[in-house]
Formats: sequence, C-alpha cells, structure tokens
Amino acid sequence: MQFRAEHEFAGTPQAVAAILMDPDFHTGLDLPDLSRPEVEAQQNAGSERTLKLRYEFVGSLDPIARRLLAGRRLTWIQTVVLDAESGSGRLSFAAEAEPRRLHGDAVIRLDVVDGGRTRRRIGGDFFVKFPVVGGTAERRIVPGLVRRLDIEAEAVAANLASAE
Repeated sequence: MQFRAEHEFAGTPQAVAAILMDPDFHTGLDLPDLSRPEVEAQQNAGSERTLKLRYEFVGSLDPIARRLLAGRRLTWIQTVVLDAESGSGRLSFAAEAEPRRLHGDAVIRLDVVDGGRTRRRIGGDFFVKFPVVGGTAERRIVPGLVRRLDIEAEAVAANLASAE
C-alpha cells in the first residue's frame, strides 16, 4: 500500500537533515504506540548520513495481529539514508522477526521553498505479506505510520524554532 507525507519547515534543508539524522532527536521523541528507539548504527560518508534505529510496538494489537505474531514482540529496524547536500534519501523498515512479510520503503526529498523554508516529501510503499489479512493490515497500519511522520515533523519544527 502506498503512503505519502509532506511537511514544511522554517529552516534550510541542511538544518532539517541535521535534526532528522541526529540519534538524540529520535531517542528523545515520543511517538504513539512505540518505544523510544535504540540506535543500532550511525554512519557518515561525505555528505551522506545513515541512521539505523530499532523500534518496538507497545500499543494494543488487534486479535488478528496478535495471532500472526504468535506471542512474539513486534520490533523492526528503520534505516534512514540522507544526503544533506542534495536533500535526497531513502527510508526503509522491516520487522525483525519476518522482514519479508512486514516491510516498506520510501523516497525522501528535502527541497528549498520560498523564503529559505524546506519541504520534506516522503513517498513509498508498505507491505504486509500474510495471506487473506495482509491488505486489511496495511490499511489499518498506514494511517498510524503517516501520523507518526506528522508528529516527527512537529518535533523537527519545534527544534528548528528553539534553535533561533
């Protein structure tokens, strides 16, 4: 299932990228139904930054999801790769237990808009590959995924405002 999110920030793409790629930003951010992440890896190569985080779903799961997990915790690895100079990158995530069955990826763009502002666009696909219930699960999960991106964007905006 496809998902999209778009947000504008009062800052340069480089300033936005610096926040989005800061592990402390993410480990201090409360998102609905998720634990604060553990930092799995962080790399810098030239202007390209990579940040790998491990999340656990701590909200309530519907009975179908509980059955599919068979008593296991729902954890996943999220990887963001972002080039601070070009403003282009990728977001990927996959369940730790069954990455082929629950995964997604998206393209990230940070573009300059009027007055030194930055527009972040994220667009990609999310997959739940379980017979019969996969499509239903995707439709239930994607709105929460987009809502968490919105909350992240609000925190980025607040961080930019406090830095002024």
